[in-house]
Amino acid sequence: MLHATSPIHEFDAAAPRRRERALEDLQGGLARWRLAWALARSDITHRYRGSVLGPFWLTLSTAVMLAALGILYAKLFRMDVAAYLPWLAVSLIVWNTISQIVTDATTSLTGAEGVIRQMPLPYSVHALRVVFRNAVIAAHNLPLIGVVFAFFGVTPTWWALAAIPGFVLIAVAAFAASIFLGMICARFRDIPPIVGSVMQIAFFISPVIWKPEMVGHWQPWLPINPVFAIMETVRGPIMGTGAGFVVWALAIAWTAALIAGAWIFFVRFRGRIAFWV
Repeated sequence: MLHATSPIHEFDAAAPRRRERALEDLQGGLARWRLAWALARSDITHRYRGSVLGPFWLTLSTAVMLAALGILYAKLFRMDVAAYLPWLAVSLIVWNTISQIVTDATTSLTGAEGVIRQMPLPYSVHALRVVFRNAVIAAHNLPLIGVVFAFFGVTPTWWALAAIPGFVLIAVAAFAASIFLGMICARFRDIPPIVGSVMQIAFFISPVIWKPEMVGHWQPWLPINPVFAIMETVRGPIMGTGAGFVVWALAIAWTAALIAGAWIFFVRFRGRIAFWV
């Protein structure tokens, strides 16, 4: 009587097939997007367990910060609050999304240490988990833009629909960053505080609370800043000004560079992740 046996997977150290295994991991992770979505929802549920408002605390804190910064900097910059606050609302919410993605990306693998050590899941599931988790958080904050626009009588134009590709670009960059930073921060535990410090600097040197035209003749050089380029693909359309070819070209270029770096690192060191975490 013949018995079915499971196939034996052999590993040849002389031919490790790193590229094929990395590609299989990505394909398997994307195919398990429902699992990543369930894990992301579980993360948010556990984070706000026992809270009355739940994730809407983020919306409330963003609204308080928006009101405080909007009134203060409108006075400092000598701008009309009705003109400045809608722009700041879009800037701050898009910035918070990007900043939170980068912060979560640094712990995308170390935060899933228990799962990685117990279950043979594709590592890309945890990167997709970061994308979904931050998409849910952003969805709680985005309606605040509509509230501010309605309060100041700002009517969005059809240009606002052009922000959808910008959100897709942020999602793709978030997935790549979660793999790249997740692996680097799993190997070198000093990197997350450094990334946090870099993001603090990026907040001040990027036009989040100040407008691009304030830098005068330096404005054409702003797309060199990857944060500005990616932010503007969303902020520009929502504000009805569009992003422009140069901004889109550089935003795509920065995202492509991040994807290339993540892919190279993932192919080369994917087999060591379980030991690093």
